[in-house]
Amino acid sequence: MIGSANEVMNLAAKAARGGGAPVAQAYAFGRAAACHLIAERPAADLDTALDALPKGPILDLPLLLMACAEARQNEAVIPAGPLPDLTLSYAQSQSFACTATRSGSQITLSQTFDQPAAQLPVKRVTLPDALAAKMQALAAGLLVPETEASRRAGAGAGLTDND
Repeated sequence: MIGSANEVMNLAAKAARGGGAPVAQAYAFGRAAACHLIAERPAADLDTALDALPKGPILDLPLLLMACAEARQNEAVIPAGPLPDLTLSYAQSQSFACTATRSGSQITLSQTFDQPAAQLPVKRVTLPDALAAKMQALAAGLLVPETEASRRAGAGAGLTDND
């Protein structure tokens, strides 16, 4: 599947949400997934992270980076973890300027909190078909079944709704 970074970001966030991640972590995963693929890092890392749900790096990495940001340290050293390239992508996806360099089993973050993050390059993103299918299947778990019972319970648009 080839799509825009925005399409991939939203699909990844929905997949994480459908896999059991809380909303904030799912959103962070979507941003990191787009950064990951734009940087041409291994798509298998995203697959592995989704497989680990409802635990794993999709929950842990945003919390780790948030703790570093809350400490307001301009330099922080964190463990690279089992998916170091994904950790780099999470760092790159921060809303403030954050660069990350890997050295062995550690990642050094250089953070500038009063400077916005650099704009990512605008380009089409290639998402392997198997991973796209997995993400779509997980995202489908968020949908309400299309049944008469779910409509009576308030799902979907009514007959007079036109918005």
